[in-house]
Amino acid sequence: MSKHQLDYLDELEAEAIYILREVAGQFERPALLFSGGKDSITLVRLAEKAFRPGKFPFPLVHIDTGHNFVETIEYRDAMVKRLGEKLIIGHVQDSIDQGKVVEQKGEKKKKKKKKKKKKKKKKKN
Repeated sequence: MSKHQLDYLDELEAEAIYILREVAGQFERPALLFSGGKDSITLVRLAEKAFRPGKFPFPLVHIDTGHNFVETIEYRDAMVKRLGEKLIIGHVQDSIDQGKVVEQKGEKKKKKKKKKKKKKKKKKN
């Protein structure tokens, strides 16, 4: 890798760290969404560079869709434990169960329902 490319990556990293610090300084209740995937792991690493040796000035937030690999959840939990940071977990299924959100049906299911309704109407007539 050439010196120019390394400098550019260093620039991008410095800009990302600056943005994290600005967000932490200017907003009342910032949070960092964290899924355990490669992108959010990268953001957590940038937060470490921005705020260590202190604690993060925001919690990590994971919205659990219920469609996660067990290994992803295990990795998430191990990483948060290693970091010693706060993790807030929201479960989509809880919101569905409480009626706060409605589970969307796929387009195929919607079309099937419409076809069934049309068939019922034809049988009645």
